[in-house]
Amino acid sequence: MGIDDRAPDNITVCYLLHNNMETDELITHYFHLGLSHKEICLHLENHQVYINIRTLKRKLNKLNLCRRINFSPYNDVYQFIETQIHGSSQLHGYKWMHRKCLNVGLVVTQSTVSEILHVIDTIGIEVRKKKKLRRRQYNNKGPNFLWHTDCYDKLKPFGIAISGCIDGFSRFIIWMEAVPSCNDPKIISGFFFNAVRELGGCPRTIRADAGTENRHIEQIQTFFHRKVASSRPPFIYGTSPANQRIEAFWSILRKHNSQFWMNLFHKLQEDGHFSSSWLDKNLIRFCFMDIIRKELNDVVLEWNSHKIRKSKNSISPSGRPMTMFKMPQHYSTESYLKYVDEKDLEVCEEECIFNTHITFDETLNEICQIIITEENLNVTNDPYELVNIYIKLRNTILMNVENRQNQ
Repeated sequence: MGIDDRAPDNITVCYLLHNNMETDELITHYFHLGLSHKEICLHLENHQVYINIRTLKRKLNKLNLCRRINFSPYNDVYQFIETQIHGSSQLHGYKWMHRKCLNVGLVVTQSTVSEILHVIDTIGIEVRKKKKLRRRQYNNKGPNFLWHTDCYDKLKPFGIAISGCIDGFSRFIIWMEAVPSCNDPKIISGFFFNAVRELGGCPRTIRADAGTENRHIEQIQTFFHRKVASSRPPFIYGTSPANQRIEAFWSILRKHNSQFWMNLFHKLQEDGHFSSSWLDKNLIRFCFMDIIRKELNDVVLEWNSHKIRKSKNSISPSGRPMTMFKMPQHYSTESYLKYVDEKDLEVCEEECIFNTHITFDETLNEICQIIITEENLNVTNDPYELVNIYIKLRNTILMNVENRQNQ
């Protein structure tokens, strides 16, 4: 299987970028995702922009976009990587870090990134050296044939849950969201609803763990398929170990992101600044939820645009998840997306809670904002600065509570 030279027969669904974006912006976007010339041309066709590789090369030259000449200054690359390893990106290997450099517009080779990491992150390199695991073979007919959804609970003890969904064929991340809790089925169904509306349809089947948080998705998915006669059920429950695709991604998320936050929060706990109380969990959310959400968006973008290599022990296709998901015809298959009528969406919308409506404790938020203003605290995206703000907020609130009790 692979991408051939034939033009696609139809325009597949694309929801990363708005359709009215300028051609130059589209080319720049896909170039920074690390796509090859052929792949860029294919993705441009999704936006009804039809150019050949020769024209694309001329446009890239005009935009001064290149990968093998005019490399970014070494110091700029060094400083960017040095900044990244102070956060959760310290978990990345040189290939993932190289993709991060490309995504911010730096022109650099993988060997240069590797050299820099060997200088400034020798301990991290040793930590990342692990043995490979054998996994059972997995087979999937095409995009949207089977979605895998699950909740990641490694940060749950600190008040943050992560809900995710991945397409089984392409390994394309459908959604990855951080929320205060995954226990409310309406919150999970909100993520599913947004994905269906954005894609224009729902998958043939959804695979999830046996939990009450998934019952609304099951009901909505079953409702969408109520008029479809199929031997395959629209929703499947099972055990976590058998939910292979999403469980495999959780290990990647931990390696490249969540382990950093686990270490940071455990350090707060060891130092006596976190006790699993209502106050501590809500302060963690107040201080760290926004940056964790931003990093999850970055992880999704980097994962969906990275290239999955062909494996001798796997029958799954190789390539970039975003290309496999949106252009299945180039992999000798088709999309199994089922169209969902707008009226059906309107019926189900009331059963969902959306991210914009998921609020934290308003009283505590107001108190934190007052303390930040009075203490002139500088809120940044630096995790360690946010730790100091968290400790300051916690100590101030606990002191005020203690003073009131003593009065």
